[in-house]
Amino acid sequence: MSDSNTTELMNPSTFILMGIPGLEAVHVWISIPFCTMYTIAVLGNFTVLCIVKREPSLHAPMYYFLCMLAVTDLVLSTSILPKMLSIFWFNSREIDFRVCLTQMYFIHCFSVMVSGILVAMAFDRYVAICHPLRHSTILTCPLVAKIGLAVVLRSGMVVLPFPILARQWPYCRTNVIPQPYCAHIAVVSLACADTRVSSYYGLFVLFCVLGLDGIFIAVSYTQILRAIFSLPTKDARLKTLGTCGSHIFVILAFLIPSLIMSLMHRFAQNVPLHFHVLIANVYLLLPPVLNPIIYGVKTKEIRVRLLHLFTHTGA
Repeated sequence: MSDSNTTELMNPSTFILMGIPGLEAVHVWISIPFCTMYTIAVLGNFTVLCIVKREPSLHAPMYYFLCMLAVTDLVLSTSILPKMLSIFWFNSREIDFRVCLTQMYFIHCFSVMVSGILVAMAFDRYVAICHPLRHSTILTCPLVAKIGLAVVLRSGMVVLPFPILARQWPYCRTNVIPQPYCAHIAVVSLACADTRVSSYYGLFVLFCVLGLDGIFIAVSYTQILRAIFSLPTKDARLKTLGTCGSHIFVILAFLIPSLIMSLMHRFAQNVPLHFHVLIANVYLLLPPVLNPIIYGVKTKEIRVRLLHLFTHTGA
């Protein structure tokens, strides 16, 4: 019997997701903004996809990359929100071990994918502004497809060791995860073994993958800003800067919550656990909400098509 209990604890069939620890009494109220965010994310990203599909004039590299971002945002938010809402509404806290690892893979895979798509979009803006006459010959449809495939394959391969390693560890402390979803570090921290391999690999992904993406975006925009400020008139500079304004806002929506969360984990040790969990949720869910809004407001072509779609429907 003792051996049986030990085996069950070492290889749990389920984990228990706590939702927002310390705020269980107000889970129903907390669900309202999260449900609203999810609804906006789904409707907004589907609207972007429909507009780009319906309008031949938007069949260009910038909008292809935007569609990739919209699909990624949809998958990322859908991998988190339904289970989170079931915890808030129905107290459905249990999650199968294999389902937990699958959710972990999807969350981290599509987070890395977002970073790769932002790099592709930065490259598109660099070519469009620094080499405008060669834009159509450089960023052809086959090249855009290859870039998209490379982003997907890189994300899938880089994140694959996360669930593979997590599946190998014995779990003999507890099977309770103090979050509403299965994040890599939250699951691995429950293991009763030397998990430095997982930790080091997580740091490798953070610095060598996401860090290099950030460097590439920074270099691209350094060249873009140099090209913009070398233009002869103020109107030309503002007009050209406006063409990449949406992408800059999307990058900020991706980076600022990440920066806040990173600083909190390192310097705000006295902050309550539920606040850390809320910030982590916002980090994952805010970009899918903001991205379609930013592109809808800042991109003239999408804004015009959206207004035309609603007026045409109303007529």
